[in-house]
Amino acid sequence: MANFDELTDLWVREFHPASPGAVTLSCFPHAGGSASSYFSFSQRLTPDLAVRAVQYPGRQDRRKEPCATDLLTLARQVFEVLRPVAGARPALFGHSMGAVVAFEVARLLEREAGVTPAHLFVSGRRAPSIQRQETVHLRDDAGLIEEMRHLSGTDSQVLADEEILRMALPAIRGDYRAIETYEYRPGPPLSCPITSFIGDADPRVTVEDARAWHEHTSGEFDMKIFTGGHFYLNTHREAICDQISGKLLTADSRRPGA
Repeated sequence: MANFDELTDLWVREFHPASPGAVTLSCFPHAGGSASSYFSFSQRLTPDLAVRAVQYPGRQDRRKEPCATDLLTLARQVFEVLRPVAGARPALFGHSMGAVVAFEVARLLEREAGVTPAHLFVSGRRAPSIQRQETVHLRDDAGLIEEMRHLSGTDSQVLADEEILRMALPAIRGDYRAIETYEYRPGPPLSCPITSFIGDADPRVTVEDARAWHEHTSGEFDMKIFTGGHFYLNTHREAICDQISGKLLTADSRRPGA
């Protein structure tokens, strides 16, 4: 059985060194995404924050592993890895599918580890309590590729390279299955603050969908709307990072003993 260090190396990527005692920010990729999508986040946020990007199975250096097709199981696996290294008050950020994984990990941290996250940042995703029937994962390869083009989140060079696409499609399909078959289980709201980010032209998430995240916390709620579609963060990365660091560093400076 792998030890915690081995599991952490498998599941978590740290691209830049952080200052001692820095607040930890765990970042969760979108469907089909990888930890490397948060390299630029890490570049901008460290050393003030310790950025840890989660690497799901079934892609890049983990491509030989089976993809996770059940979101709650995936969240449980990530929780078990992050739990011993999360720190006293970890923060979490997730985009699209990653927002729901981050939410479920935050619930496990509060419920099973007695740890209240410093903040949950959710991007490009409706609140978990808003359920819709979606079946992209049941489409053929052409239909799956068309969805990726529609959301404009995949490099056009990747979409044009059949060999790369063939390697990526199983992970993309598995992720879509995980998020589209996810069933929200009602429970107590989180105690941590939640900030919801959204693009004003997102074809999959309305402003009302994003605002509904306020139902999932008894703490503070904030929402920021940016110009752009589902992957608005590709053009607003610096502004999003500034929002994250502003909220976390301000809150950390108010913590007793800081």
